[in-house]
Amino acid sequence: MGKVLVNNQLMDRTEAIIDIEDRGYQFGDGVYEVIRVYDGAVFTADEHLDRFFQSANKIKIDVQFDQKQLLALIHQLIEENNVHDGSIYMQLTRGASPRNHIFPGSEIKPVLTAYTKEVARPEGNLETGVKAMIADDIRWLRCDIKSLNLLPNVLAKQEATDHGCYEAILHRDGTVTEGSSSNAYIVKDGKVMTHPATNLILNGITRQVILKLCQAHQIPVAEEEFQIEDLKTADEIFISSTTSEIMPIVELDGQSIGDGKPGPFTRKLQTLFLKEIEAAKSDV
Repeated sequence: MGKVLVNNQLMDRTEAIIDIEDRGYQFGDGVYEVIRVYDGAVFTADEHLDRFFQSANKIKIDVQFDQKQLLALIHQLIEENNVHDGSIYMQLTRGASPRNHIFPGSEIKPVLTAYTKEVARPEGNLETGVKAMIADDIRWLRCDIKSLNLLPNVLAKQEATDHGCYEAILHRDGTVTEGSSSNAYIVKDGKVMTHPATNLILNGITRQVILKLCQAHQIPVAEEEFQIEDLKTADEIFISSTTSEIMPIVELDGQSIGDGKPGPFTRKLQTLFLKEIEAAKSDV
């Protein structure tokens, strides 16, 4: 079954107990992160933990550990479960207290939980590309917080699945924001474009790596709003996330993008990203 983390204790999954009045369960009152592991090495851990602490701060939850302590617990969990290629899911809730919309008092402590699982790189999809559809962005206005409130994302992802698609690319009144569980990009006239990191999107860690790679390798890139029509007429489309990496979109709403194959900008970024992964593994 493997070990899980509850606060600062590693224990068997069957021993882990969460109170029925935990506010994460009743209100979605918490935040989370998903961190990738390649060959036993944690990828972009500092960036993920930075965002985890930022999200917690934005909803006024006090993390009971500093980042160094939390990273040490993550490494223990990986080693205990002998994770090779996988991920760590971690979440922090405001804690357990009698149900009330108002925050509980300071005597109620946040609850941290984490677990690991093996997840192979999606090499087949990365090579051939996937299908996507366009959907309305019905989420709340603080998408910059990686909160537990994911029902609109779940509905969009399920709609995409029901239509045989890998992802739903979302828009607000015609302005493309991001995917249901990813950031979205187009390539048009030799330039990569993605929505700026405002409250309307989550500033993905893979997104941050992509922007740095573009800047380091003279790939024209702009954090600019673009419209549905730009998406439909793009030379290339790709999405990114911790588990999807840099995923080509080769069909949108039943229409081929470009020649229906991953384009040269997407391929170049995939190659550069893979080098980042290899470099991170060698640093361990």
